[in-house]
Amino acid sequence: MSLSIGFIGLGNMGGPMAANLVKAGHQVKVFDLNQSVVNQLAEQGAIEAADAKHCASDVDVLISMLPASKHVKSLYLGETGLVHILAKSTLVIDCSTIDAASAREVGAELSEHGIAFVDAPVSGGVAGATAGTLTFIVGGADDHFAKAQPVLADMGKNIFHAGDIGAGQVAKICNNMLLSILMAGTSEAIQMGINNGLDPKVLSDIMTASSGRNWTLELYNPCPGVMDTAPASNNYKPGFMVDLMAKDLGLAMEAAQQSNSSTPMGSMAKNLYTMLQHQGAGSDDFSAIFKLFSKE
Repeated sequence: MSLSIGFIGLGNMGGPMAANLVKAGHQVKVFDLNQSVVNQLAEQGAIEAADAKHCASDVDVLISMLPASKHVKSLYLGETGLVHILAKSTLVIDCSTIDAASAREVGAELSEHGIAFVDAPVSGGVAGATAGTLTFIVGGADDHFAKAQPVLADMGKNIFHAGDIGAGQVAKICNNMLLSILMAGTSEAIQMGINNGLDPKVLSDIMTASSGRNWTLELYNPCPGVMDTAPASNNYKPGFMVDLMAKDLGLAMEAAQQSNSSTPMGSMAKNLYTMLQHQGAGSDDFSAIFKLFSKE
């Protein structure tokens, strides 16, 4: 079914996601503060919106993909927020990765105005956004999830209903905390092998076929030259930036504190990624943590 969809936030992830909605046959209005990315989407068949309010007007679905909680709340809430102009028939899908409390705050305010909302953060990186194979982790009511699912299926391969509003955010930061730990541990192990004379590709193959097997070894190896398709072999061009991983780990630490959870490995990963930021690698892919362990 072709829908009228507004899409706000056309960054490294949002741009390809919106393009896939156009390819699926939807009528897609797009807006971003960066006019060049709006122009690129318009060339692919999207409709250029003059501003966020125009983008959110008269649409079946509004999707937002923004950097942080403050941007999401500023977009939807307050005197100038979209909550005042959205039609009650519009389903709002926020794909940003933000703290669960902010997602619940936005959802509650929209609900008071009769507007359906789900939080649907994504996993899969730029490659997944481009290929349309993202994983969506959704929080919201059952009927709102059912309405969002076919739209998300045009941008992703795996769609999970994690629970009520905010649950998508919690599941996402749990996943990314584990991913950061795996990436740091994999980097540490490979570098130790190199330091002791092993070929990193051979070692990676051994660990992939053994009990150390994990996603970073199989699909996203952090050692340059081991995997041609990985950012490590392209000068750590993202991908998923160090700055974004550090942000997600900050959200994870906030959630851990609020729930009195013990996360020593997550805390260490947060410290390591903060160190990497301080070394000027914030815009590198998060697999660049390998450089912290390298002797070069």
